[in-house]
Amino acid sequence: MPVKRSASVAALLPPVVGRRARARLCVRLAAPLTFLLLFVALFRTQSLLGIPPAAPPPSAGPAKVAFLFLVRAGVPLDFLWDAFFRNGEEGRFSVYVHSAPGFQLDRTTTGSPYFYGRQLARSVKVVWGEATMVEAERMLFAAALQDPANQRFVLLSDSCVPLYNFSSIYTYLMASPKSFVDSFVDKTEKRYNQNMSPAIPKDKWRKGSQWVVLIRKHAEVVVGDKKLLKVFRRHCQMVVTKSLLGRRPNARRLGFTFRRKQKGVAQQEHDCIPDEHYVQTLFSIKGLEDELERRTLTYTSWNQSSNPKDKMTWHPMVFEYDTSSPEHINAIKRIDHVNYQMEQRTEWCQCNGTLVPCFLFARKFSYSAAMHLLEQGAIGTPKSAQLMINF
Repeated sequence: MPVKRSASVAALLPPVVGRRARARLCVRLAAPLTFLLLFVALFRTQSLLGIPPAAPPPSAGPAKVAFLFLVRAGVPLDFLWDAFFRNGEEGRFSVYVHSAPGFQLDRTTTGSPYFYGRQLARSVKVVWGEATMVEAERMLFAAALQDPANQRFVLLSDSCVPLYNFSSIYTYLMASPKSFVDSFVDKTEKRYNQNMSPAIPKDKWRKGSQWVVLIRKHAEVVVGDKKLLKVFRRHCQMVVTKSLLGRRPNARRLGFTFRRKQKGVAQQEHDCIPDEHYVQTLFSIKGLEDELERRTLTYTSWNQSSNPKDKMTWHPMVFEYDTSSPEHINAIKRIDHVNYQMEQRTEWCQCNGTLVPCFLFARKFSYSAAMHLLEQGAIGTPKSAQLMINF
């Protein structure tokens, strides 16, 4: 007859045998525990060194659009964006702000709860025309990548405004599997520095608007780059002269840095302006241009005067109350193509193969212009998601 086991084996063993079994069990557990501790230590080391963690698993929830604001301090048009987000869809957007070091967004610095505490924990002092602008952009992308639900990344300035309601913009962005990056071949040869070679071959040098919209894959490429950023830091430093801005106090107030010219070395006033070249050139070198809609979604009105005495030559114009009327805004919305004269290329604006208006956002809007836009109801109560043809 089979023997029935009514008591545990441990209870029947002598005390010495029990201690040996427990010892063997501890040895078996020690190896995986040690591996786990080493993994945690390695992860902490990567975080301290700034190495981005491995890509998180896809989110089970709805895809989100990350709105990345690059501002000086506060968000001057927060009242407009408050209406935009309030009429949006909860769980389908997130907000990140890079502002001056030490600045806090709270009830005393913004009237919109959508911006409370949304500034990055770490930021840099941004100087126009230098690599710090790119560093600030990369910090925004890196912060937004921590949320696996973020699938589109929209870079915005403190003077940017939306031209449509949230639902329309969300549908537009999610319908395209591509990033929107204004990029073209810069044939003027005034900004490319031969010393950038071989890291940046001349035929890979690109120029375009810094206001990009990236898919997650491309945002990871920007954050993961270490090589190209070093080249831009080394060779893209703003050289300001009196002939460029006039009196020195004005230049200092604008955030420029004065640099002495070395004897016997010819230096240009604009070495390269990193924010107009970095992302475009990086994607060119990485062979990603076929994955881009090579245009920006942010409209800028440029003063295209050829008069050298005009201090505003090729400078972005500011929208005021009278120039942000429904007629002006509708004219921007009707634009359906962009001409690139240097490449003799016409970019017909498409989204996943469907012809669409070119622009979803615009800059530079004053407070009164943003108020006028709000009065028009352009970003009012969002309609249900529709096909792109309804734009």
